[in-house]
Amino acid sequence: MHGSNKYFIRVHNLSQPAFPVLQAKYCETFFCRLRGLTFRRSLAEGEGLLLVQSRESRLDASIHMFFMWMDIAVVWLNAQKRVVDVRLARRWRPLYMPQAPASYVLELSPAWMGRFAVGDQIEFHETSVD
Repeated sequence: MHGSNKYFIRVHNLSQPAFPVLQAKYCETFFCRLRGLTFRRSLAEGEGLLLVQSRESRLDASIHMFFMWMDIAVVWLNAQKRVVDVRLARRWRPLYMPQAPASYVLELSPAWMGRFAVGDQIEFHETSVD
C-alpha cells in the first residue's frame, strides 16, 4: 500500500467467496487510527475502515468505543491476513481486544457480522474511490 490515508482498498474474503466485496479506507497513521470511526453517526453496509498496525499485538490492535454513536462489527487479522477474532463492538464501551495478536483491525457495519469467521483468509486490493 502507498501508506497514505487517502487510499481505499477492496477487501475480499477468500474463504467465503460468495460474500460481497467491501471497500475500506486504509488507515495507518496514529491520528487516523485514533480517530477511527469516532463521531460518525452511520456507516454504509459496504463501507469500512482498515486500521493498520506497525506490528502484530493484542494491545496495539485493541479499540475503544468512546464517542461512538453506533455499534460496529470488528474483524481482527494477523500479519498473514487471516482472521483471528470477530466481535460486535457496542458503543461507549471502554475496550475491545482481540483473542490473538493482530496487525489489522477492520471496522464495519454490524450487517457484516456473519460474513467473517476465525480462520478466514482475507485479501486486499488497492482501489480508487468510487
